[in-house]
Amino acid sequence: MIDSLQNSFKIPELRRRIIFTLLILIVYRIGGHVPCPGINASALGEYFREIQASNTLFGLYDMFAGGAFSKATVFALGIMPYISASIIIQLLGAVVPFFQRLQKEGEEGRKKITQYTRYGTVGISVLQSFGVSVFLQSMPAMGGELVVPNPGFGFQMLTVITLTCGTIFIMWLGEQISERGIGNGISLIIFIGIIARYPSGVLVELSQLINGNRTILTELFLLALMFITVAGVVVLTQGTRKIPVQYAKRVIGRKVYGGQSTHIPMRVNTAGVMPIIFAQAIMFVPSTLTTFFGENEVMQYLASKFSFQSPIYWSIEFILIVFFTYFYTAIAFNPVDVADNMKKYGGFIPGVRPGKKTSEFIDNILTKITLPGSIALAFIAIFPYFIVKFTNVDFNFASFYGGTSLLIIVGVALDTLQQIESHLLMRHYDGFLKTGKVRGRR
Repeated sequence: MIDSLQNSFKIPELRRRIIFTLLILIVYRIGGHVPCPGINASALGEYFREIQASNTLFGLYDMFAGGAFSKATVFALGIMPYISASIIIQLLGAVVPFFQRLQKEGEEGRKKITQYTRYGTVGISVLQSFGVSVFLQSMPAMGGELVVPNPGFGFQMLTVITLTCGTIFIMWLGEQISERGIGNGISLIIFIGIIARYPSGVLVELSQLINGNRTILTELFLLALMFITVAGVVVLTQGTRKIPVQYAKRVIGRKVYGGQSTHIPMRVNTAGVMPIIFAQAIMFVPSTLTTFFGENEVMQYLASKFSFQSPIYWSIEFILIVFFTYFYTAIAFNPVDVADNMKKYGGFIPGVRPGKKTSEFIDNILTKITLPGSIALAFIAIFPYFIVKFTNVDFNFASFYGGTSLLIIVGVALDTLQQIESHLLMRHYDGFLKTGKVRGRR
């Protein structure tokens, strides 16, 4: 591993890409601490601590923004508007013929989709930043201090411009990493925002150990449990079912095309982290509404039933994740398109007729492998809540035992590692595992 890291810096192009990526991420982290004008940061921090925002939609949003939302910095919206726009465009691609045609137009279609995603990001950022400005003005005084000392239309316009420009700048940073750095820029920005929360969780655990609330044996058990959980997430992320495909030989002029054998890699977790995000967004709605209607008895009752301590919360979220895994997999992977493309280029699955029979065969396998994948994904999502309940670990630290945080960290780390490894292998250096490629990258 150490030799491979040294080799990474021996290749001039790879060294430049890694250094460029690190510099961009440093810029992002610095921007996450620049306060938005017209806001009392101390009063805002007190408000978020008072309502325990980590259990609400604000906490979910703040996680993707790397803590910038709870501090109301210029990067408070983070990259979430871009993610929302990407999801909307992807959903439209499944139902709107115009976007379906763009998806099939190759590179030109991809460029147009990217441009529409940028426009959508700006529109969503304007709407969300206006909502944030109204939300900030409506906050009660904390400790005798207003969160917004000078509310009004001027503050709203300033907040909209600042936060929208901040999101556009983050989007540009992500695109620069993808083009001139290493790894997927947008994913790395989310990755670094989540990792930034890890030191505070570790410090809390160390203070618990120093104060005698934890024993060394308990901490070792927690570390071993984290290692096993990460290994399980890696297996889930990389797990694939390979469907063999044979291409018939075609003679065009004097050249012979096809005739080779390959496979279709079908991931056990095709939907990735999206089912957890959708499910958590729905599950956080009652607790979020409670922050606005705290005196309402009905909302208080719902909040108690949908709290982290309630088994109802875990059960419903488990079911929602299984449902959204099937839902998002159906959007992300279309067996009919795969079967049509195979038929167009003379490909077939041995023992299965091309066309409709092939699409039914692929759909049947996809349904079967999605079930264990969805159950495993749901278990990983609710695992941090069991850690908090039975070990009394801080939630920021427990979130690294599963859920959205761990899945994003593992997925982005594997993707970035794969790109670095490909650069090393192209120049005849050993990869990160000398005994062979990382499983799933053959």
